Amino acid sequence: MKTKFIFITGGVVSSLGKGLAAASIGALMEARGLKVSMQKLDPYINVDPGTMSPFQHGEVFVTDDGAETDLDLGHYERYTTANLTKKSNFTTGQVYDSVIRKERRGDYLGGTVQVIPHITNEIKSKILENSKGVDLALVEVGGTVGDIESLPFLEAIRQFRTDLGPENVLYIHLTLVPYIPTAGELKTKPTQHSVKELRQIGIQPDILLCRCDRELPRDMKSKIALFCNVREDAVITARDVGTIYEVPLAFHEEGLDERIIESLNIWTKKPDLSGWQRIVTRVKEPAGVTTIAIVGKYVDLTESYKSLAEALTHGGIGNNCRVQLQYVDSEALERHGVGSTFDDVDGILVPGGFGERGSEGKIAAITHARENKIPFFGICLGMQMAVVEFARSVCKVEEAYSSEFKEDAKNPVIHIMEGQKKVKGKGGTMRLGAYPCSLQEKTLARRIYGQKDIGERHRHRFEFNNAYREALEKCGLVLSGVYTEENLVEIVEITDHPWFLGCQFHPEFKSRPMAPHPLFESFVGACFKASKGQDGQ
Repeated sequence: MKTKFIFITGGVVSSLGKGLAAASIGALMEARGLKVSMQKLDPYINVDPGTMSPFQHGEVFVTDDGAETDLDLGHYERYTTANLTKKSNFTTGQVYDSVIRKERRGDYLGGTVQVIPHITNEIKSKILENSKGVDLALVEVGGTVGDIESLPFLEAIRQFRTDLGPENVLYIHLTLVPYIPTAGELKTKPTQHSVKELRQIGIQPDILLCRCDRELPRDMKSKIALFCNVREDAVITARDVGTIYEVPLAFHEEGLDERIIESLNIWTKKPDLSGWQRIVTRVKEPAGVTTIAIVGKYVDLTESYKSLAEALTHGGIGNNCRVQLQYVDSEALERHGVGSTFDDVDGILVPGGFGERGSEGKIAAITHARENKIPFFGICLGMQMAVVEFARSVCKVEEAYSSEFKEDAKNPVIHIMEGQKKVKGKGGTMRLGAYPCSLQEKTLARRIYGQKDIGERHRHRFEFNNAYREALEKCGLVLSGVYTEENLVEIVEITDHPWFLGCQFHPEFKSRPMAPHPLFESFVGACFKASKGQDGQ
């Protein structure tokens, strides 16, 4: 079958959930037996989000091949089986960089390089390159219709219908239908204006996803259809749901997948959504609850920990329990001490991050977890801080620290990687992507994974300092996972504890609702076992 394309745009305001909508459509199409690809186009001029602050952009998601990408790719991987790579996300910065390089080489034969056709052609070529070998290519355009930054992307996708024919291209527009409490009614005007803006560009949406907090009545759908020039059955209620994993089911109930295959003239089998139904049941009707503290410095913007929060949810699904997250500001721990902060939690997790700010608070949290036998999970920087804490408290290594925070540290148990010492640039220069790891026998990590060799995704510059390896092992630190090719420590744990493990990689990037990551499933299981609810059963 010739590849067909679905382009997903958003209007009115940002943060309506285009990424979740795109991922859910991908899940529905896969449930019907179609092979899909997923792609996100970001209008900002940065080459990638790797150098952007979490407060600016939220989480940076890392693919197997080392691309630093938008967090929406995390949704794509959690909802579909699509193989995401560097080609799955590109930005205005990448497009212009490529075009300028071509101009410098003389590829345009002396012509005047313009937005149309050169920039738009480059955008189209990147979309086509990512769509090879699939039945359906889903492409999400970042930003909001009306933003000046996204105009070249919208022009490029407009041209697709002319290039490939109307039977091969579908436009889906996500918009907002707000409920105004003082008026006591839903308002369609924002949707009308958003579609008007899109049509002025030359794109007539085929399907409208209307974000709202309640069901759209039929007369409201008829009104939207009339004013926006779409069929009434193409106006889909995208209502708030109890869990994000319910979105594919909600869309199916609205007939979205049926409308898509009809519009694109695709024959498919009936969708099998039993897996999604099981997940929603587990999330909504758990056997118990466990509370886990996430100790970090980006707690005021939880989008910074999006994949982490979802991976913990997956761990809960695997243990048939609900995971309640308690975000703890590591800087507040520095100022006020631990006190009673963790009295009501069943586990403590210290995630990745960069910079010294809040590091002593994280170390205090780790000390509390180790001494009080509370299940502890350290990821990336969290693992490094666990090594610092162990060196200081157990091995009595004076002034143990990370050279990331203090270049002339007396005892840098964490130091910069050898291959990073001469690196000057910041963008795309860390240790990125999937690397193999060998697990030692008779360790917690080996029992959890159930195999010797694994592969996990990384995003870091600093590592465990092997100069302190022997001393820390003598004190009881178990180095259970190693990248043998370069002798890099990947996993540490301690034995005199219910569950205490730190890993240099980011396991959250590989967790799925239907296949929870083994580390998260085991950690949540340990927390659930330690919880008062479990003990009381």
